[in-house]
Amino acid sequence: MAFVTGTALLAALVVGCSADSGTGGSAADGKPGEETVAAAAPGKYRTLPDPCRAVETSTLKDLLPGAAELTEEQQQKVYEGTASVTYNTDRRVGCGWKSEDPSSSHTLFIDFERVVSYDPAVSDDDRAREVYTRQETAAGLSSPSATPDAAKSTENAADKNKDEGKDEDKSKEKDEGKEAGKDKDGKKQTPTASDDASDPTSHALTGPTPEDDSTDGENTDDGAGTPDESLQPRVLDDLGDSAFLDDLLTRAGSTAQHRTVKVVFRTSNVIVTVEYAEQPAVSTVVPDSKELQEKAQALARKLVEKFSE
Repeated sequence: MAFVTGTALLAALVVGCSADSGTGGSAADGKPGEETVAAAAPGKYRTLPDPCRAVETSTLKDLLPGAAELTEEQQQKVYEGTASVTYNTDRRVGCGWKSEDPSSSHTLFIDFERVVSYDPAVSDDDRAREVYTRQETAAGLSSPSATPDAAKSTENAADKNKDEGKDEDKSKEKDEGKEAGKDKDGKKQTPTASDDASDPTSHALTGPTPEDDSTDGENTDDGAGTPDESLQPRVLDDLGDSAFLDDLLTRAGSTAQHRTVKVVFRTSNVIVTVEYAEQPAVSTVVPDSKELQEKAQALARKLVEKFSE
């Protein structure tokens, strides 16, 4: 009788263990303490359009006025554009055009970059936003994000200012008894040529030098050398998901002035760059910033529509 009871008890234990392992089998498939991370959503765009066919011929005729003077065969060659050399056309493509006439030359370049994130926790859109932000920051239109290095630099700068303040306090007593233009005995001093040469502020009294009058590195104006705030490099609010415009006036060689307007915008995981430039044949002529900006922005808007099709 005792043997039968023991056998029954053993059978019950075996059945119970089997039942427990059956109900908990699905939970044991994952590793204990490990969280499952859902893959980020892929970008909207999986391919890129042909950039050399992305601009209508009517638009090219407006942007490249010099082509109108060419033969029909030459015009066709200009409007076909020249494709950029790339090694992965699924990720990046570009195309350029150029025309010349007796008064000026115009160049147009467009670039399409499809950003792909290889981090499953970061979406293609988020990665494209990072790439775009770096370009906007490089153009001086946004502040870089705070980093430990930046914080350390700020802290060091604060310490330096503090030390400089101590040095100023030490020399304050020496300066309190002196008046401008007088020596330590109170006698008036007469400035000399050597004093002017050593004084870093003395050049302000002599007017601008020929180098100061150079247009190298200058930005927008109204075509007559007068700065126009509305034409300055800026962030654009009505173009794609985010966009900015840069405008640079430089000297090409020793004479001609060259103006390049660049419009960059992001739409989902694609970043589009439009560069439109003009170089007049006469060195005294300044390319019209307003006209170049309006035409570059108009093309950028058409490209936004192209990607929305």
